[in-house]
Amino acid sequence: MNKLIIGRYLPGNSWVHQLDPRTKLLASFYFIAIVFMANTWLSYLVMFAGVMVMIAASRIRIGFFLRGVRPMIWLILFTVGLQIFFTTGGHVYWQWGWLHVTHYGLINGAYIFCRFVLIIFVSTLLTLTTQPLSLADAVESLLRPLRYLHVPVTELALVLQIALRFVPTLMDQTTKIMNAQRARGVDFGTGGLFQQMKAVVPLLIPLFVDSFGIAEDLATAMDARGYRGGDGRSKFRVLAYHSRDWVAGGSMIVLTALLLLTRR
Repeated sequence: MNKLIIGRYLPGNSWVHQLDPRTKLLASFYFIAIVFMANTWLSYLVMFAGVMVMIAASRIRIGFFLRGVRPMIWLILFTVGLQIFFTTGGHVYWQWGWLHVTHYGLINGAYIFCRFVLIIFVSTLLTLTTQPLSLADAVESLLRPLRYLHVPVTELALVLQIALRFVPTLMDQTTKIMNAQRARGVDFGTGGLFQQMKAVVPLLIPLFVDSFGIAEDLATAMDARGYRGGDGRSKFRVLAYHSRDWVAGGSMIVLTALLLLTRR
């Protein structure tokens, strides 16, 4: 649990940290969208080069990212395995019943792996370099035109802010519960699949109870401080675009042009 870095914020003063949160949010969504346009090894190399430049600009060690992605590697490998064994076309390297490994299957599996890694790196970089409060302010600012359609933009931003804020808290609480149950003889890593699933049930119940307790305490604290939504409230953090945000936008345009040139 302590190796999962998605949802955590690392204070810093790098160029990426200083970007407007709206710029980082839009750039992250845009990058995730154009990842699916890559269809050659050269185009994926361009995307990886862009991600490495972002990570270097954030001054966060690449080893920290790799350790954070490690807990999700089984999900990635499971999805890659589905592509390898169920994609037809090209030369057949191995076949057993309805399972087969083909040339197209291996290529698609490798592409899926690259997409997963790129998306995880970019989304992790977003949360590592952006405070949850700033990210919620960015969402509220970008969705502001929807207020004319009576969409509760402020409430949606508050939900996102609370979710991001309590992801590290719940992970830490999960670690504490697991350590307490290990001290009482519970083993989470041995036995078959059903035995391991059965061992997780005593972990989920106290975690849900603690989550409801945290939510109730938070609601009581908000009521005690007179929270009544976003109507008429001023902003302590005023968002404003700067020259570095326009440079970041131009960099995404250059990355898109290189991607289009390297596509098949």
